[in-house]
Amino acid sequence: MIKTKTLKLSALALFLTVFLGACASSGDSPTGTSQEVQEVQQQLLGDMPLPAASKIIGAESLIIGRGDNWVGRVVLSGVQTPTDIYAFFQSEYPRAGWTTVSAVKTKTSILVFTKGDRTATVELNEGPLTGPKTLITITSSPKNANVVAPSKK
Repeated sequence: MIKTKTLKLSALALFLTVFLGACASSGDSPTGTSQEVQEVQQQLLGDMPLPAASKIIGAESLIIGRGDNWVGRVVLSGVQTPTDIYAFFQSEYPRAGWTTVSAVKTKTSILVFTKGDRTATVELNEGPLTGPKTLITITSSPKNANVVAPSKK
């Protein structure tokens, strides 16, 4: 027969293992020095400036291609507040040659930029209590992509 004390210790050990596993980094963002991480992210995302210390969340991102012609969605964790990151995109994207098409600052802020034949939509959300301060989602696509509406049956 299992003793109550042994059962409690086993349950505690299982809980701590699960808790610590949930807190651990998923390892899906580039690692290394801050400069090395920025270089890898620049190779992937090309001419799209990113807020300092932001990191790609690979499990939630889909990047097709690389450099200045990538398409898809990249989700980043940001260490600054949503207001600071909004101000970053408002100032830095035009400096990098992007034109602001639309900018809405609310609880979920949306910025839309164009450059050449590309469109980038930036969505900013406040992060969870235990995670990054801001979740940044950048969606990149060709400006005049043929979008076909689903047919109704």
